[in-house]
Amino acid sequence: MRLDYTPVISAALIPGGMEVEKTMDIELNDVETRVLGCLLEKSMTTPDYYPLTLNSLLTACNQKSNRLPVVSFDETTVAHGLDSLKDKRLVVQGDSSRVPKYAEILISSRNLLAQEAAVLMVLMLRGPQTLGELRVRSERAFQFSDLSEVEERVAEMIESGYVRKLPRLPGRKEHRYAHLLAGEPRLEETPAAVIEPAMREIKAENDKITFLMSEVERLRAELQHLREDFSRFKGEFE
Repeated sequence: MRLDYTPVISAALIPGGMEVEKTMDIELNDVETRVLGCLLEKSMTTPDYYPLTLNSLLTACNQKSNRLPVVSFDETTVAHGLDSLKDKRLVVQGDSSRVPKYAEILISSRNLLAQEAAVLMVLMLRGPQTLGELRVRSERAFQFSDLSEVEERVAEMIESGYVRKLPRLPGRKEHRYAHLLAGEPRLEETPAAVIEPAMREIKAENDKITFLMSEVERLRAELQHLREDFSRFKGEFE
């Protein structure tokens, strides 16, 4: 069954007479992708604090968790991203409150389902993902019942031109999937092993432990040599 999904957007944010977009003619740059992805995320996961001010959106863009890559945008960068997204009719600005607030209209203008919006949100904020990663990382926005539901939804999104199935990476059993809102995925920027920040920390710790263990072995060997030299030196006076 197809479930309707309506994002939480103030009526004041929807321009009158806006024509609904029906074709895939979007091509975003990296800043636009992060800004729009964050607006999608907050509209679905924290609707009570949505739409977002520029400052709130800046914080969301530079968030260190659930982001790959981690960025350090300034307000000017985010503001330019919002302006270009407004020109592309993917974001609207509301002036009903004292501080301007921004909301995405990708969901409503493209008639996306909650499942589809959740998948796009994860892919936009975290890069290519496996089906299992999509299921886990989209839970706050939409809870898929099982992996087959994710697979079915992603297959439909491939059919409609929103998602691309990527070639399997060396040493990986599962295919990954990328969104097409920024054009064709740049495979040369997709390393054979994408290391998440937490895994990077673990690798650094493991490397440090390996180095320290080698140092301990070296010092033990030197100590043994010193003991032997001392024994020989002592023997000369006995």
